[in-house]
Amino acid sequence: MKPTIVRNRQIYQAANHTRSKQLGATLSKELREKYASRSVRVIKGDTVRIMRGEFKGIDGKVTQVSTEKNSIAVEGIKREKLKGGNVDIYIHTSNVMITGMNLDDKWRQNKLGKQKTKVPKEKPAEVTKEKPQEKPVQTTKEKPKEKTTKPTKETPKEKPKSSKKETKQTKTAKLAKKENK
Repeated sequence: MKPTIVRNRQIYQAANHTRSKQLGATLSKELREKYASRSVRVIKGDTVRIMRGEFKGIDGKVTQVSTEKNSIAVEGIKREKLKGGNVDIYIHTSNVMITGMNLDDKWRQNKLGKQKTKVPKEKPAEVTKEKPQEKPVQTTKEKPKEKTTKPTKETPKEKPKSSKKETKQTKTAKLAKKENK
């Protein structure tokens, strides 16, 4: 298969969890130093600067993220429709740089700080000043006695009698058995 076909499948026909990972953008120099990471996935609420294209140099907040289009809508960048009204213009995430991050999500904070998500620990039990009880130590070298268990006979459980009324067929079958004996 041609490499272009494989590449296009990986980009445009990817599963949703993979497409989500493709929405990364580079960080500004200050954020790179602070978080020791080169790029991060763009989410709603981040502040970005457009680096390429018609709207180069514009800063704005991300208002919408589209995994289908692999792009984002930036606040203030709109186009007028012929019949009136405004429409968001989507910009590919590779053409933007993140200058401010939305850190409302604790999971994202921990991921950027290279920390594991913290699980609340239980409070330690109060320590008493008394020494814990120690088990008595055997001084003799005798083997401990083995426990012998007697096999028990299990009685089969009786089936509960059904409370259904006997039908004519069962009555006739019982009578036939009695006559044959």
